[in-house]
Amino acid sequence: MSSNNVDKYKAPALEKGLAIIEYLALQPAAQSQSEIAIGLDKSPNEIYRMLASLESRGYIQRDTISSKYSLTLKLYYLSHRHSLVERLRSAALQPMRQASAVIQQPCHLSVLFNDKVLVVAYSKSPRPIAVMIEEGNLYNVLSTASGKTLLSFLDDSSRDQLLQQDSNYQKLSKAQKRDFQKELIHIRKQGYTAMPSSYAQGIVDFSVPIGHTSSDITACLTVSKLLTLADENEPSHDDIIQALHTCKKEIESNLGLVSLP
Repeated sequence: MSSNNVDKYKAPALEKGLAIIEYLALQPAAQSQSEIAIGLDKSPNEIYRMLASLESRGYIQRDTISSKYSLTLKLYYLSHRHSLVERLRSAALQPMRQASAVIQQPCHLSVLFNDKVLVVAYSKSPRPIAVMIEEGNLYNVLSTASGKTLLSFLDDSSRDQLLQQDSNYQKLSKAQKRDFQKELIHIRKQGYTAMPSSYAQGIVDFSVPIGHTSSDITACLTVSKLLTLADENEPSHDDIIQALHTCKKEIESNLGLVSLP
């Protein structure tokens, strides 16, 4: 292709954004607007809108104290999203089906996607009436058992960053934020979440993390139990939690995660 044709199909705004991302990727530390401008041989005004756009879409982040910019993990997440989901589904679907058969309840597998909980796998209940959680649905991270479980087992920095960006969390009072943080600490110590559904009455959610430490927590496994009337075969809460832990171990084994001593 001739140089004239190359110039014809150039997208200056896109190239400017990619140049910023590539520049930040090569820097050992966060960079200020003026430092980025100097590095790209641009004026600070030329890159101001592009920095704001990249920040709003989550590709870069600005430190609240120094106002310097650095890359987020969004590009890494996008590049690994498909393979991550397929790997999780491959490792989890059969153990999930076995768990659903044992406890006669549906279960679903979720991951964090930005500030939401994304359902990536679902195993239906053999019972004629049960809760249906469709794959691909997004749910609130603050009010769901899955969201609280994932938040509880994140490292402090990642959790704080996510909560700072969550508009629902920012609307909470100081006392409410303190209570929420205490709840997360309790869940982490307990090793699972058990709570009434925030979406519908008559449903209790149970959730466990998939992984052993904050560095390998990739997902959570959740059972949404529909409370039924006069059912002698209804599994107890302890039965469900035990089944979840058994399923959790099988999934982690399939993922190659080594158990802690």
